[in-house]
Amino acid sequence: MNHEIDVLVLGGAGVDTIVHVPGLPVPFADSHMIRPGIVTRAGQSGDFVALAASALGLRTHHLDLLGDDPEGDLVRALHRDRAVPLTAVPQPLGTKRAVNLVGPDGRRMSLYDATRSADADRLPETLVRELAASSRHAHVVITQPCAHALPVLREAGVTISTDLHDWDGADPYHETFARQADLVFLSAAALDDPERTMRGIAGRGRARVVVATAGADGAYLLADGELTHVPAARPPAPVVDSNGAGDAFAAAFLHAWLQGEPPHRCALHGTVAGAYACTVPSTRTDSIGLAELRAAVAEEERRRRAGQTESGRWERRRVGPGP
Repeated sequence: MNHEIDVLVLGGAGVDTIVHVPGLPVPFADSHMIRPGIVTRAGQSGDFVALAASALGLRTHHLDLLGDDPEGDLVRALHRDRAVPLTAVPQPLGTKRAVNLVGPDGRRMSLYDATRSADADRLPETLVRELAASSRHAHVVITQPCAHALPVLREAGVTISTDLHDWDGADPYHETFARQADLVFLSAAALDDPERTMRGIAGRGRARVVVATAGADGAYLLADGELTHVPAARPPAPVVDSNGAGDAFAAAFLHAWLQGEPPHRCALHGTVAGAYACTVPSTRTDSIGLAELRAAVAEEERRRRAGQTESGRWERRRVGPGP
């Protein structure tokens, strides 16, 4: 089958206001002097995945709800400048917004404006079906309208990935996405037992591969019943911000996955792209390019073969079926 789109990204288009704070949690005070300043720029999770995938040469299309407002104009301009096709369905409540508090160590806390979405939000089924028919793969962001699109994507026969972000393993909202995706990403930040959660996702849903990113500790990969720890890649410059690192990981993983690479090599690509993203200030939307990614992956493989990573070699152990 001929496909015009490699990765169809659903949801996650919006605008962030970046505020650098003296620490997280923010120390109580009547006021703080903020440097390097407060910046508003286009780019939320879906935008970052779409831009990062496109930068790696994947034919990418982004679909979401956008308002007829200045924030929507910023999102449209970002996609136009990066030559990433965007289909924007009108959203009367306005474009999604968030405030990201960024600490000196690069950690982030996002505050989302919940007034810009409604339970009744839907992406038009006919439009989703039409785009899915032209796509190899769909990456679904866990914003409200996307849950309704999952059955349509399944009927269209595309493979599906999703990112549960900092899911605690219990919130039922995320469960729908976790059960319907073939490839599931999530952060280990809120998990007491990442392995148990990963096994649960694989056992209760369709996922063939589950990846839990763990920041400076790398990532955990569950594939074919085997749990693997993937060490973090070495950042090419000082770490300044973790914003967008998980999205960069997902995009690079998908690039390798769609090229037929085995899961452990896909995860290596993800760690390299995620490390690169941590060197980019959150006020920008730069992504690693394909030549850079390939060179950095080759260098990481050389170092790991030489036993020069912190953990020396990957740890593997067999795990049983999920509950």
